[in-house]
Amino acid sequence: MTAPPGTGTGTGTGTPPPLAGGATGPAALRPLIDTVLDALRDGARDRGGPLPAGGPEAQTARVRAALGDVLPAHGTGDHEALRTLVHTLAAGAADPADPLCAAHLHCPPLAVAAAADLAASALNPSLDSWDQAPAASAVEALLTQALAAEFYDTPHADALVTTGGTEANQLALLLARERHGPALTVLHGANAHHSIPRAAWLLGLRPATELPTPAGILDPARLAEALAATPGPTLVTATAGTTDAGLIDPLHRIADLCDRHGADLHIDAAYGGLLALSPRHRDKLAGLGRARSLTIDLHKLGWQPVAAGLLAVPDRALLAPLAHQADYLNATDDTEAGLPDLLGRSLRTTRRPDALKIATTLRSLGRDGLARLIDRTCELAHELAVLLDAHPGFELHSAPTITTVLFRPTHADDDQLATLRRTLLHEGRAVLGRTHADGRLWLKATLLNPHTTAGDMDTLIALLEGSTHR
Repeated sequence: MTAPPGTGTGTGTGTPPPLAGGATGPAALRPLIDTVLDALRDGARDRGGPLPAGGPEAQTARVRAALGDVLPAHGTGDHEALRTLVHTLAAGAADPADPLCAAHLHCPPLAVAAAADLAASALNPSLDSWDQAPAASAVEALLTQALAAEFYDTPHADALVTTGGTEANQLALLLARERHGPALTVLHGANAHHSIPRAAWLLGLRPATELPTPAGILDPARLAEALAATPGPTLVTATAGTTDAGLIDPLHRIADLCDRHGADLHIDAAYGGLLALSPRHRDKLAGLGRARSLTIDLHKLGWQPVAAGLLAVPDRALLAPLAHQADYLNATDDTEAGLPDLLGRSLRTTRRPDALKIATTLRSLGRDGLARLIDRTCELAHELAVLLDAHPGFELHSAPTITTVLFRPTHADDDQLATLRRTLLHEGRAVLGRTHADGRLWLKATLLNPHTTAGDMDTLIALLEGSTHR
């Protein structure tokens, strides 16, 4: 007897399990999606908070018990497998859709973006050759040109889709190395993302030079001294949205120094770059368009499922060093006949059509809708900072620049603060980050959930206040 669509036989005999694509794919997916959605709902209810209680050992034991034999002799069928594993994943998630899950630059994805991502998975185009992704490659090309034009007022601005800031930063350093050779020196502030010095190491460059940032941002005076003392080609990397406090380097002044000394400028705007879409906040990014390359992440202030990054450049000719030829993917005669050459759009070969979820979100919300989300989350951070600053039990580090708020209980030392954070994690009550600033340890709340309410912030403060009084 043939199993109905979507059930799976689990035996390896009879009719092969249904596929996600093709004319019959949607019918096979529909009942499976219902099972997934039910499991997501039930798992979230069982979790009952921003993350599971019990800590790593307890969670590993729960997963081990649910998973059982990872490769059983006989399958359990599609619905049972989905119910079990999706439920286990949801019950054991650190869920950024919970207002008390606010540790990292880890956004809750929009439903429309996740739905578009399902279509991408079902159709499974791979953007390493046009004959694997005819429509997806066109979507990506149009999207990257449109987004690059948001940052550069140049006729041939373009961007590459990346897995995030780390890959984009590595590509930026690679392109700079190809422009200037292996004698390139990379200068960055101590506030820079860890992927900058790591990329220099991966690319065989001399160790990147780190400049102190005692105020949290790159000091133009220190940079001027470093540039004057650095012979040969130089790449300066600045940051628009640091991971510890969301601070933005003085971009215009840094760009002036780079022009004066003949240095290239790369700006890591993975966190703050999309402020450019908000009329209220784009002035914070003054000077952004002067960079030779930009890192932008849409799985931060763009509310996309991971992964959704960009490397933007003012002229697509700057991407020429990435050109690569593999006859089975971009044969010369095919390219000459007009088939798009996609291999030079990434260092990866097989890659997903992440542009689809981004393009769907942009079409759904429009410029004004995205601006409202950005403004809303920035407002939330300001509101939390005001509450903490007025509370005698907490010390606020400074007013937030983007959506990151640093604070600490007034009467806790660094060891007590670290213990408090781990206790909240172990109990499944809140997910907060930590960072050092001004020689002390601070709690970090990164607000990226536009559904957070004033009541949620009151709950967080009450939870922390109660925990410090135990």
